Amino acid sequence: MLVWERPEPSDRPVLAPLSRERIVLAAIQLADADGLAAVSLRKVAAALDVGPMRLYGYIATKEELLDLMVNAVHAEIQPAGDGWRQVLRSLADATRQAAQQHAWYADLIGGRPQLGPDTLATGDAVLAAMGGVDLDTVVPAVAAVNAYVVGAVRREIAERRAERASGMDIKQFQAANGPYLVRTFATGRFPALARVVRDGPHLSADETFRIGLDFMLDGIEARISG
Repeated sequence: MLVWERPEPSDRPVLAPLSRERIVLAAIQLADADGLAAVSLRKVAAALDVGPMRLYGYIATKEELLDLMVNAVHAEIQPAGDGWRQVLRSLADATRQAAQQHAWYADLIGGRPQLGPDTLATGDAVLAAMGGVDLDTVVPAVAAVNAYVVGAVRREIAERRAERASGMDIKQFQAANGPYLVRTFATGRFPALARVVRDGPHLSADETFRIGLDFMLDGIEARISG
């Protein structure tokens, strides 16, 4: 039985109360503070002030715990809106917001499909909003938006981690490396790149995400209209 179908053991009142919900919440708090490296069944048990063996009645492996954590985050992702475009935008924005609140979440999305009930509910809401579109368009369209969101979210989280590791935000990084780029572009070897750096728009993370998502949605809309 998968963890989603396996019943929890009845808790013993003489011990500290325990449930999958409490275990997952403790794991999320550890991950929010110190990343996924801080999450193990032993560390979660310590945070709950119980013996590690008690957790195995609720969760068999760390992989199950990670699946439950992802599902819990999906409970925060509730796409809504009138029509498929608003729903897909809502999905993208909510996923990005969830990753900003739980940076570790970016490391766990984009792989095999997650099967938790809240994750399935998110997917069902998106597909229901596209009920009037043929499936030959729906499947690749949703996959394309998901791929865009995963890539954009991971890039943003990687930038945040780089800032913490280096102690420099993006403007400080640009100022430190600007003289090198000036010298390099002065050689004339990279004219197209030099033009973009010199004359192109310097967008914020919010603007980059929004405009890129608009490109995706415009393409899907053109395909549906065509």
